[in-house]
Amino acid sequence: MATASTISCPACLTGHIKSGTPSGTVSTIHGLQTYVATPTGQPKGLIVMVSDIFGWELSNPRLLADTYAEEGGFLVYLPDFMAGNSPPASTMHAMDSLLAPSGILTTVFLKPYYLLRVIAAAIPFFVKNKDPIVKPRIYEFHRAVKSDAATSALKLGSAGYCWGGKYTILLSQEADMIDAAFTAHPSKMKFPDEWLKVQKPLSVAIGDVDLGIKIEMVRGIKDVLEKEEGGRNEVVIYEGAKHGFAVRADPKDEGQTRSAVEAKGQAIKWFEKWLA
Repeated sequence: MATASTISCPACLTGHIKSGTPSGTVSTIHGLQTYVATPTGQPKGLIVMVSDIFGWELSNPRLLADTYAEEGGFLVYLPDFMAGNSPPASTMHAMDSLLAPSGILTTVFLKPYYLLRVIAAAIPFFVKNKDPIVKPRIYEFHRAVKSDAATSALKLGSAGYCWGGKYTILLSQEADMIDAAFTAHPSKMKFPDEWLKVQKPLSVAIGDVDLGIKIEMVRGIKDVLEKEEGGRNEVVIYEGAKHGFAVRADPKDEGQTRSAVEAKGQAIKWFEKWLA
């Protein structure tokens, strides 16, 4: 019987904002506002990023896109697939405050306020970003990139995180959408059904304490994907890494930060193998 990975709101909405100033540009590409990170010299390939729940404007995915361009030599597109309907970054603070241990006064008087803030941010997101709305938008963008004379000669990769990981995996199930995929801590994918449908090279980064996918399922995913010959798929399990570590790691937590850096390297190495 198939079982689905689910991601709890606490894991989905917690995290930390990266410091730093993104160095890319913003353009309208194929009808969507898109952050563009451009490498020095000829691009090795094109990566389209599908962000986590906090969307394309947060510094976290933009800085990661810059890294893929600077260190990997890839042209990177980070489109607004949510059409502006992502929770504000302040939701992370509200969720952290809601979950933090507290005294009776804070629990009685402040935590209901934090809870309302989280609900006010989460419900509109899930209503406005249902599959029938978002999936066609993501697929149409990838089709346009592949048919665009400016980018059609480049091999195409998809990199999806948390919420976006689902769509990267769906793209990897198609015969002619992308050439390779990388995803970190994806959610809401049925096991083993959705994983057995993967057709394109897929690399997965996930922690062994991810609240969205129990470690038993993680090991099962690894078994299913790595059955393919020739190293076409890989699953790297990061010890002690939590959900969201690849994009929203606490900079004060050395373990989470180290795992994030290693996952970044994993993605670059994977795309160098299959796109360059």
